[in-house]
Amino acid sequence: MRSLSSRSSARVLLVGVGGLGCPAALALQRAGVGLIGLCDDDVVERSNLHRQIVFGEADVGAPKVAVAAAALRRQGLGLTVREHACRLLPENALGLVSEYDIVLEGSDNFATKFLASDACRLAGVPIVHASAIRWIGTAFAVGAAGAPCYRCLFEDMPHESAPNCDEAGVMGPVAGVVAAAQVDLALAWLDGVPVGGNLVSYDGREDRLRCHRVEPRADCALCSGVRRIHGLDASAYVSTDCSS
Repeated sequence: MRSLSSRSSARVLLVGVGGLGCPAALALQRAGVGLIGLCDDDVVERSNLHRQIVFGEADVGAPKVAVAAAALRRQGLGLTVREHACRLLPENALGLVSEYDIVLEGSDNFATKFLASDACRLAGVPIVHASAIRWIGTAFAVGAAGAPCYRCLFEDMPHESAPNCDEAGVMGPVAGVVAAAQVDLALAWLDGVPVGGNLVSYDGREDRLRCHRVEPRADCALCSGVRRIHGLDASAYVSTDCSS
């Protein structure tokens, strides 16, 4: 496991520049993080604007990564931004996450979530997962060695399609609260606080925020003593969900 740097020299990768990634990027910049990588292959759509807060009407149709990077640079806070205008895929995931000290994953599909989880475990990089749908959201911190990891919560890819935020909807403020919780976990890790295994959940209807501890799965395929995942096989990440 690598030693984590201070905030000013920290390198943070955002996988997904959407309803979670946009507010997370702004929060990380204001917290003094020195370098942020943005990974997304999507373009801005009008339906994104209520929750993807670095985009405006004039940005519709433009690449998310380019628009978000320009917005961050305009803040003039000394942040270095790297643009990865691509999808996280089995062929590039290990190399990409290995360039960073911590990864914040905010995609809206299980294929990318499992891929990011597996790549970070294999590369020895901590990751904070986040998701938001309708009124509910979660943020989950995973250490470089897992135990627990994302597969301790969700053992494997679902066998049937699950609704994503475009299909089921998501309340914009819920995405903002969850992104704040995700960044809070990431900054704690960068500051040397061992938050691996912390799961934060938010219920927007009741305005209730809770923190739980996740226990490792004894037979986890990724992070247990009987692990079976030692590489990134593209066939393991086949999903009918849409991309981030």
